[in-house]
Amino acid sequence: MQRHRTTPRPGWQETVEEQGLVYPLSRYPDGSLRPYWDESAYYSFSLSEIEALEEVVEELHAMCLAAAEHIVVRDRFADLGITDPHLAALITESWRRRDELPSLYGRFDLRYDGTGPAKMLEYNADTPTSLVEAASPQWFWMEERFADVPRADQWNSLHERLVDAWKRQAALLPPGAPVHFAHSAADELGEDLMTVAYLRETAEQAGLATEVISMEDIGWDALSGRFVDKKLRFIRACFKLYPWEWLVTDDFGPRALETLDNGGGTGSTLWIEPAWKMLLSNKALLAILWELYPGHPNLLPAYLDGPRELARTTGYVAKPLLGREGAGVTLHPAGDAPAVRNEPCCYQELAPLPDFDGNHVVLGAWVVEGEAAGLGIRESAGLVTDEHARFVPHVILEPGAPVRLSRST
Repeated sequence: MQRHRTTPRPGWQETVEEQGLVYPLSRYPDGSLRPYWDESAYYSFSLSEIEALEEVVEELHAMCLAAAEHIVVRDRFADLGITDPHLAALITESWRRRDELPSLYGRFDLRYDGTGPAKMLEYNADTPTSLVEAASPQWFWMEERFADVPRADQWNSLHERLVDAWKRQAALLPPGAPVHFAHSAADELGEDLMTVAYLRETAEQAGLATEVISMEDIGWDALSGRFVDKKLRFIRACFKLYPWEWLVTDDFGPRALETLDNGGGTGSTLWIEPAWKMLLSNKALLAILWELYPGHPNLLPAYLDGPRELARTTGYVAKPLLGREGAGVTLHPAGDAPAVRNEPCCYQELAPLPDFDGNHVVLGAWVVEGEAAGLGIRESAGLVTDEHARFVPHVILEPGAPVRLSRST
C-alpha cells in the first residue's frame, strides 16, 4: 500500500459530475470549497494485498452474522439500547426470516497501513454512503489514467454485483409493485440523494420498476392503513437511505412497525435494508464481537461498560452506539483519566489512523450480498473521519508496474 501524488486531469470536476458524483466539492466551516473527490493523489496496492483484504472482509462479515445470532438468541437487545419489546420481537422475526428479505450491501471501515493486519473500526450495514464514488468515478479514473499499464486493476465489482443482487432478489419483492427509493429532503449535501439515485439506477438495470420519493413525502392513508406516495399509490417496497433508529422514532414510526413486511407478505410495506440490519450498524456490535472472538487479529478490544484497562495502556475511543460521519466520537490517549459517558457508548481501543504524508486514512470495504465487492478510501486531516473527509481513488499494480505521474509518499 503506497500513496502517490499526481496531477488531476483537466476538467476533472465536470468529468466526475457526469459520472454521477454531484458534489465533487465540499464546503468547510469557514465557507471555503475544497475538493471532496481528490485525484491529486491515489493509493496503489498489490494484488496479494487486495486478496488478503477480501478474505478479511468476508470473515468479518461472517463473524458479524454470528454476533447477530448471539444477540437474538441471548436476548441482548438492551446492550444495543433497544428496550422496546415489540421492536425487539420484530427485529428477531426479521433475523429469523432474513432469507426471505431483500438485503443489498454494507461497508466496513478498516484501519490498514499495508504492514499489519487490517482492524475493524465499525460496520455500517444499514445506510452506508460514499458508494457512488467507489463504484463509478474511481473506476473510470483508473481506466483513463492507467490505460497503458499492463494488468492495472481495481478492487471494484460494485456495479455488476449490485445489479446482479437486484436480479437475484427480485423474487423476494412484492409482485406487481414498483420499488420506491427514498431519502430525506433534509440532505443538504446531496450525498443521500446521489446514493439513492445510483441504487435506483442499478435496480432499473436489473429490470425492476422504480419510483423516487422523499421520506417527508411518504403519506399515511388512514382508510386503508397503508403508506402511500404523492400519487396515493400504495408503497409496497421501499429502499430507504434513512437509518432504522430514525424511522422507528419518527411520528409515523409506530405505523412503520405495525405494517412491517418481514418477508412473505407478513405486512404491507417491505423496507430495504431490513430491520435485522439494526443489529450490525450499532456500535455495541464491536464489544460483542470482541467478547465472542477475543484476541482476533482483525478486531480491536471493545467494551460497553467503560474503557477498562484501555485508558491506562493504549488509550481508547468512545463511540455513541448510533451515529454517522464520526458524530460524537471522542479520542482519549493513554493516561487520560477513564470516563464513562452519560450516553450509551462503545469504548474501543485507540488505533490511530495511519498517516500518509499528513493524511489520515480509512479504508471502506464494501460488501454486496455478503461478499467483498470493492474499496473506497477516505482521507482526513484529523484522526476522526468526518463529513469533511476526502475520497481518494486507488489502483492495483503488479510489482514493477509503472507509476503514473506520481511521487510515492
